[in-house]
Amino acid sequence: MEQDLYPPSAETLEGARIKSYDEVSKRAAADPEDYWAREASELEWFEPWTQVLDWQPPFAQWFLGARCNIVHNCLDRHLKTWRRNKLALIWESETGEHRNFSYFALHREVTRFANVLKSLGARKGDRITVYMPRIPEQLIAILACARIGAIHSVIFGGFSVDALHERIMDAESRLVITADGGFMNEKVVPLKEMVDQAVRKSPSVEAVLVVRRVTQQRPDLKIPMEQGRDFWYDELAALPIATRPCPCEPMDSEDPLFILYTSGTTGRPKGILHVHGGYMVGAYSTFKNVFDIRDEDRYWCTADAGWVTGHTYIVYAPFLTGATQVMYEGAPSFPYPDRWWSIISRLGVNILYSTPTAIRGLMRYGEAWPDRHDLSSLRLLGSVGEPINPEAWRWFHRVIGKERCPIMDTWWQTETGSFMISPLPCVALKPGTATRPLPGIDMDVVDEHGNPVPQGQDGYLVIRKPWPSMLRTLYKNPDLYKQVYWSKVPGVYTTGDSARKDEDGYIWVVGRMDDVIKVSGYRLGTAEVESALVSHPAVAEAACIGLPHEVKGNSIKAFVVLREGHEAGPELEDELRDHVGTHLSKIARPDAIEIVDKLPKTRSGKIMRRLLKAKELGQPIGDTSTLED
Repeated sequence: MEQDLYPPSAETLEGARIKSYDEVSKRAAADPEDYWAREASELEWFEPWTQVLDWQPPFAQWFLGARCNIVHNCLDRHLKTWRRNKLALIWESETGEHRNFSYFALHREVTRFANVLKSLGARKGDRITVYMPRIPEQLIAILACARIGAIHSVIFGGFSVDALHERIMDAESRLVITADGGFMNEKVVPLKEMVDQAVRKSPSVEAVLVVRRVTQQRPDLKIPMEQGRDFWYDELAALPIATRPCPCEPMDSEDPLFILYTSGTTGRPKGILHVHGGYMVGAYSTFKNVFDIRDEDRYWCTADAGWVTGHTYIVYAPFLTGATQVMYEGAPSFPYPDRWWSIISRLGVNILYSTPTAIRGLMRYGEAWPDRHDLSSLRLLGSVGEPINPEAWRWFHRVIGKERCPIMDTWWQTETGSFMISPLPCVALKPGTATRPLPGIDMDVVDEHGNPVPQGQDGYLVIRKPWPSMLRTLYKNPDLYKQVYWSKVPGVYTTGDSARKDEDGYIWVVGRMDDVIKVSGYRLGTAEVESALVSHPAVAEAACIGLPHEVKGNSIKAFVVLREGHEAGPELEDELRDHVGTHLSKIARPDAIEIVDKLPKTRSGKIMRRLLKAKELGQPIGDTSTLED
């Protein structure tokens, strides 16, 4: 474990919102309900709560009896203050387009979008799928759904038709919001075409709302529109009904806010369900404390809103705190590897929150590209998606942060809703660890019986007590929720990660304990990739493992058993990669494919992936007593 210690500078400590981690954590641990109630009281509620927490393990309810709407706190409450005219969003495309929104302007656009949704019959409790490029309307559409009490299900624009269809069907969405396309590396991403294919097999969908994006620059492109089902957003937004007032729908604190699908080992995505009240408090509290947010800051999270990082720390938390944030549509190295550094310099970005994968990818281009730009506006850096390796941490700290900017290395999950383990700016840092749990969060590293493991020994990373932004259940499947998260270790939430503690109580995440592979920060279930492979007519069986990769964190290697009559070869391997890209996602394409005669299985038929991984890494294969052959 890394031993280098980077204490906070005097300047950082002087400006820190929280100046003593120990003091605040001890107070929160002594009375966590009081701690979270104090954090919640900084937001506006239509009606107050009568009880902070009702804990019926493993189901929690927070701020019982309270009524609120997260969008009211993101937008409406700021209009009563000087922030009304403050910049809320600065957007830039890879081709150099710019659009800026004040809080007043963003509120106006969200209200307009919400009225359009209502004109299409959307109402409280409806599920609405959002499949959009990284443009302002992506955020506006999501906020509009929440404003009217609809439940949004945002799907990353890189997912395939099959993955999109599966998620639409599971949520039983009545409405799909998309764009005519998006841009990436000057290439058009045909989002509307993909939605058309997915919706043909989705009987619940009554309407598709389409935002113009690519046809603004490429009017020659013809976008098929099905009469009676498909509607151009700009045409509906121009109608008088769209300009009417649209107050926030009062929601119970425990009313659903969104479903976000995450990969699992069952082969089917799990629908993580979050609610208005507790999620709002967790997002607000963690963002303001971890990033020490100030009114003059310009904040940039490089994620996409299709992932939980984008939900919490792009769509909601920055607006909850009244921050100004930057949004960029495009690749980090387009047209040159200094695109990000150019944006930071031109726009005066103070806080950059990105992934180890992106950092490692930009490291490969050397120091000359960032050194061309003035990065002195940066005050804090952040990392998310997976543990950042010490080499990348040091490069990020030295080359981008100029050894001035502390790195907030954050550990959390789609399920947790907000940061669980992270430094505060007042905390001494060690490259490779997210340090300790945040105030109000009770976490530990334990054995299979729930007992704390000795210092330096690997164990299960668990959360002992409920927290406001925790998932409430798996959509339509509370039994699976209990089985997946609460059955492995008695009485605690099991994160699925292996970890260890050092002498300072810092937690070092070792890796996943289940069969989920993180590629470039994105969680992919082995069963999903294997299912995509087996859907090819040449494949009888498949098994996938994750292997360390210097840029992506993990790469996917697939072991494939062919059907009779098919021969192995480079052409077939390329065809299988393309097949996975088409039927799941390009991110899920295996880096390596090995054709084998059979796979190692238990006598009950379960594939023993750990044996494949141990062999690839040259490690001991361990107990093979349950092996079939």
